[in-house]
Amino acid sequence: MSEVTLIFIKIVFLSVLWLFVLMAVGVIRTDLLGPSPEKSKRAKQSEPRRSSAPRAPRGRRNEPRSLVVTKGPLAGTSLNLTSQPIVIGRAKDSTLVINDDYASGRHARIFSDQGKWIVEDLGSTNGTYLGQQRLTNPQPISVGQPIRIGKTVLELRK
Repeated sequence: MSEVTLIFIKIVFLSVLWLFVLMAVGVIRTDLLGPSPEKSKRAKQSEPRRSSAPRAPRGRRNEPRSLVVTKGPLAGTSLNLTSQPIVIGRAKDSTLVINDDYASGRHARIFSDQGKWIVEDLGSTNGTYLGQQRLTNPQPISVGQPIRIGKTVLELRK
């Protein structure tokens, strides 16, 4: 093999190695600090407008009233559903803080939109699963349908 070929291979290898290092730093930065301001701005623009005062849940018969952790370290934990969105993740300001190596700082959000409950992945590294399917966009949730974030499984209950 000629010396020029070996130098070219070394340069390509170092380039790929540096690309990997920069991508790893980006993932760590996102996990620690949350999404970039540009992503946050896009998420806020797509977020449905709601009044700031939390409403009491309506007394509809088939409407879920709580979010329950069914598996994982917080199994048995229950949150009452209000008009305020529930943010799930490792960040201290999350509504439901889960200490899971597979969860991002701000991993997912569950919110009410015109009487339906919706789950949305917030750009997490390892994904949010509704049943067996990984979320790529916000999806409506039905009562009893499992939502998996890392080792934690959640369900809406009546």
